[in-house]
Amino acid sequence: MASEKLDTEARRSSAMQTADGLANEDDAAVLAKLGYKTELRRSFSMLEVFGIAFSIMGLLPSIASTLSYSIPAGPVGMVWGWFIASGFIFVVGLAMADLGSSMPTSGGLYYWTFYYSSVKTRRPLSFLVGYSNSLGLIGGLCSIDYGFSLMFLSVIVIATDGQFTPSYGAVYGVFLACVLLHGVLASTLQRVMGKLQTVFVVANFILIFATIVALPIGRASQRNSGQYIFGDLENLTLWPPGWNFFISWLSPIWTIGAFDSCVHLSEEASNATKAVPYGILMSIGSCWLFGFVIQIVLAACINPDLEAVVGTSYGQPMAQIYYDALGKSGAIGFMVLMFVVQFLMGLSIVVAASRQSWAFSRDGALPFSSFLRVISQRMGYIPLRAIWACVAMAIILGLLSLIAPAAAQALFSLAAAGNNLAWGVPIFARLVWGQHKFTPGPFYTGKFSIPLGWTAVVFLVFGIVIACFPVGGPDPTPQSMNYTVVINCAVWLGALAYYFIGKSPNPIVHTFLAYNDIDARKWFTGPRITLDAEVLTEEQIKAVQEEGIKIEGASAKSSGASI
Repeated sequence: MASEKLDTEARRSSAMQTADGLANEDDAAVLAKLGYKTELRRSFSMLEVFGIAFSIMGLLPSIASTLSYSIPAGPVGMVWGWFIASGFIFVVGLAMADLGSSMPTSGGLYYWTFYYSSVKTRRPLSFLVGYSNSLGLIGGLCSIDYGFSLMFLSVIVIATDGQFTPSYGAVYGVFLACVLLHGVLASTLQRVMGKLQTVFVVANFILIFATIVALPIGRASQRNSGQYIFGDLENLTLWPPGWNFFISWLSPIWTIGAFDSCVHLSEEASNATKAVPYGILMSIGSCWLFGFVIQIVLAACINPDLEAVVGTSYGQPMAQIYYDALGKSGAIGFMVLMFVVQFLMGLSIVVAASRQSWAFSRDGALPFSSFLRVISQRMGYIPLRAIWACVAMAIILGLLSLIAPAAAQALFSLAAAGNNLAWGVPIFARLVWGQHKFTPGPFYTGKFSIPLGWTAVVFLVFGIVIACFPVGGPDPTPQSMNYTVVINCAVWLGALAYYFIGKSPNPIVHTFLAYNDIDARKWFTGPRITLDAEVLTEEQIKAVQEEGIKIEGASAKSSGASI
């Protein structure tokens, strides 16, 4: 098998890469085995890899941002919807951890898809996964910063006793400023970004523990009963109660949807074969446990008039919950802390999204790949251009917030749908075509690996279906439409069209396509070997050619130049 042949020469190939101090010999050898030279500095420890995933999840702010999905199903949707869906997400994490420990690379999802898929399907599927994952991460950035905008403005609404009503333009304006500031910080703080994750994790836990203590005290005389907390199923939508309960799963699906950021930091993590899988499982497990506790506390302290909470004039159900329990000053204080933590979430996901985009451009799959793949040494060995490309795309997608709140909710569900497809395809490919090629890493679920993988695939497909449904009920209007199905299908079908379209009966269109090389089958060959040609042995060259992986050779030096 190609990977076994590559392994024998990986350390020799990595010798030149450790000279600059970017990685130790073991990490460089693992990456060299996958065909990549080390280009990013490995500055993240296992705890910091966990930290960036957990800080992106931003447990309590994320729950607050997605209460509009869970509250319509009542306390049962909030509490048990969280617990059940989080359990399935942990199964997905186990399947992902197996892959991440075996082959840790920043472009892991589409790299794994290419490696495990059949010869006929590997290129179009990896192309699709790369675009879907990029969309999911950028959609995550949009939804986080949109949530920040609502939280920031809710503080003003509370402070003015409801006299201020933010317009859609004001919401987008705050969103725009937030995204741009994230781009600036992600471009300038690389040298301390790993250390900052510890600060972000601490800030998250301070907010969590302060909330689960303060809310029950503030509602001491008005707390709901255990029967209400664990047994009351509501339906504030036009869907049947059972389906409405499933829609409540979107809250944990979106909240715990950043664990793949551990994969995208593979090439910046020390001891990546362990840091990646344990970062995935620690982040999911922490959110599963503490999220369950938070949902119980919220269900205990929420006003039973759920329609009033969802329709609050403060713009955020969480702001109303804080106000009812702690009064005006308490609500302002907690919402300020909330939007600060939400802001930190956005900074972390810019880092993850840019690494995925950079890895995809390194393999020549994105438009302007030769431009986007450049690494900035001056700014600390970061993909500076990829950072700002992600910022630009987020600004464009954020225009949905100008339509209506329901349309803006697509920012949340498109992230969930995009990521679900990107996670599910490589797991499916390994199970169907590539099980014989799978080589376990230090972390491995053993005999449970295959049943866990199939469970993960089924759940992820179901999650995509949920994410595409209108939240309020059937027969949506343009204002209540869930635009996830439009955006995601446009990206998925567009990526496949970008790959397959080569000719057009219209001579003008055909000339345009030919001139702009819009036929990815001709040039996208999957992951590319970026090791210098003189470093590769004949055995390695033969092995990777058997896998259909392109060797850039000497051209890698020029196309991967630094600024």
